[in-house]
Amino acid sequence: MSETLKKLSDEGVAIWLDDISRERLRTGNLEHLIRDRQVVGVTSNPTIFAKALGKGTAYDDQLRDLAVRGVDIEEAARAITTYDIRWACDVLHPVYERSDHLDGRVSIEVDPRLARDAEKTVAEARALWWMVDRPNLFIKIPATEEGLPAITRAIGEGISVNVTLIFSLERYGQVIDAYFAGLEQAREAGRDLSQIASVASFFVSRVDTEIDKRLDKLGSPEAEALKGKAGVANARLAYALYEEKFASDRWRALKDAGARPQRPLWASTGVKDPSLPDTLYVDELVAPGTVNTMPEATLEAAADHSEIRGDTVHGTYDEARALMDRLKETGVDYDDVVRVLEEEGVEKFEASWQELLSTIEGQLADKGGAQ
Repeated sequence: MSETLKKLSDEGVAIWLDDISRERLRTGNLEHLIRDRQVVGVTSNPTIFAKALGKGTAYDDQLRDLAVRGVDIEEAARAITTYDIRWACDVLHPVYERSDHLDGRVSIEVDPRLARDAEKTVAEARALWWMVDRPNLFIKIPATEEGLPAITRAIGEGISVNVTLIFSLERYGQVIDAYFAGLEQAREAGRDLSQIASVASFFVSRVDTEIDKRLDKLGSPEAEALKGKAGVANARLAYALYEEKFASDRWRALKDAGARPQRPLWASTGVKDPSLPDTLYVDELVAPGTVNTMPEATLEAAADHSEIRGDTVHGTYDEARALMDRLKETGVDYDDVVRVLEEEGVEKFEASWQELLSTIEGQLADKGGAQ
């Protein structure tokens, strides 16, 4: 067992793995990570599934059966991805029970091509909730403007949601409000609020990537001094907003009715800039009641040499605000940055979904059953 990761967990950070594959499930690797790496949850996205389908033979038997049945490409994609998610939910079910249903969660994303259509997003969320049929499931819904009412409706219907692709503080506040509204709808419908859960996936490294690119173009010493700092500052201010929102009278009324808080989840925690410490977004975002979902490389780096210094978020808010002010003064347009990141995030997931469909189409054709 990694003592470093145990220390991180003891600080109140839930460690989730940002990856899934049939091979990982089949070999027992996920059980190993639960046992030896403090992993208590799993997230997935279209990019992860496209990568998993593109290598190895773990999916061959199911693909062969789907080909024989003449299943169309999109149905095959749902059958394959929900199979893995259901299996992971079962592996993590003991964690789910042991943590009083807090952790042991597994996330699957709605078709990202629906990110700008609330009605279709809700319909897809219902379908995935029904297909996986596990209480420790999260349905991932992108935090686009159109996604906000879909989040409220899904929560109101008792579907637990992982809200993804959050980059801006303004949008994060809207996401929390959408969660509150969904819980209020669920309460009015007589649902047990204690059975509804949510996390809000606030992206970190992509913020640094986009802002640092703009700082490089500015080329000044002031701009250079700000590189590699915005992602952590932005996330810390998100945690401050979380504390503010969940201290409100509106939340207290929901809590009294049995509701659980929507935990902040640090996503995109793999460091993209090799000049930065590879555990930066682990070490600098330690706060109680959070989730950090890590690619395996980041997880192993954290296990090996993360420096867990206790809570690294509280007491930093003024410094974080000052840094964001300096970025603005230097010429970085925060609103434009987060707009670009949201649009690119949706586009990247759409491209990965298309890659996944193309991979499945080719493999079904190889087995004689393409439609």
